[in-house]
Amino acid sequence: MIYRKARMTDVEAIHGLINNYAEVGLMLARSRSSLYECLREYTVAEKDGAIIGVGGLHILWYDLAEIRALAIAPEYSKQGIGRQIVSLLEKEARDLGLPRLFALTYRQEFFVKCGFKEVDKKELPQKVWKECIDCPKFPHCEEQAVIKIL
Repeated sequence: MIYRKARMTDVEAIHGLINNYAEVGLMLARSRSSLYECLREYTVAEKDGAIIGVGGLHILWYDLAEIRALAIAPEYSKQGIGRQIVSLLEKEARDLGLPRLFALTYRQEFFVKCGFKEVDKKELPQKVWKECIDCPKFPHCEEQAVIKIL
């Protein structure tokens, strides 16, 4: 298993992973153009030349970043791949000097196992008023906010 920063040639595989979960309502869809624009945010897990996991680190403010679009191919779930990607994104956030890391998720139990704690979305006004406001699910989002102090 190789963990590395995403490359242009990974976009189709990343798009497929994320949007397979989006089709069943477990995460927000991402367009190809948004993936290309934000490619430097993404870390992937590669096995035998195939992208089997992805996660992004999106900086919102001087003291806050989000783990977003964490997706693991279903046949590789529960093998520690998601946890390893989260760990790499946490290290990246620490290296950048970011003190707080959060996620909006339907799988808060996973993030709690990774050391995050559940919080009210109101504690993340930078996210809500910068990005959530444009989401088709706003204001009736059912995702749970989790945060970790680094």
